[in-house]
Amino acid sequence: MKTLNDLFFEELADIYNAEKRIAQALPKLADAARSEELKAAFELHLKETEGHVGKVEEIFRLFETEPQEAECEATAGLLEEGDELAESFEGSPALDAALICAAQKVEHYEMASYGCLHTWARVLDNTEAAELLAEILEEEKAADSALNELAKSFVNEEALT
Repeated sequence: MKTLNDLFFEELADIYNAEKRIAQALPKLADAARSEELKAAFELHLKETEGHVGKVEEIFRLFETEPQEAECEATAGLLEEGDELAESFEGSPALDAALICAAQKVEHYEMASYGCLHTWARVLDNTEAAELLAEILEEEKAADSALNELAKSFVNEEALT
């Protein structure tokens, strides 16, 4: 019978793969973005995402386990959908709004995953891992908030024209 410990490591392997996929996708999003502010947001989050990969590897080590990846089909699907949106709106004033939408879908998946992992690390009595997961979760929330602010401040209005 599987336990919370098993679930924790399955989900950790899933988000490890997700972060690696996202790190590969963010440069394409930055290149596709029309506004300099959105390009900068994607570039900043790429640096954070690369840091998340290292933190997830550290979390595995805190549990005395080698880092493992499991195919993250959810992230693969969300990134594919983002590629389709970018292609569909290429050259359009709504491109940046589409990119933000795609990126926020990924952020929300990550926030759900890291929220669960953080709680489970606490239940599994690994305070250091819980702290690292809380740090990542806060960075994901901040990235989502920054994207939301860009959308509300000018991107959505520019998409009307």
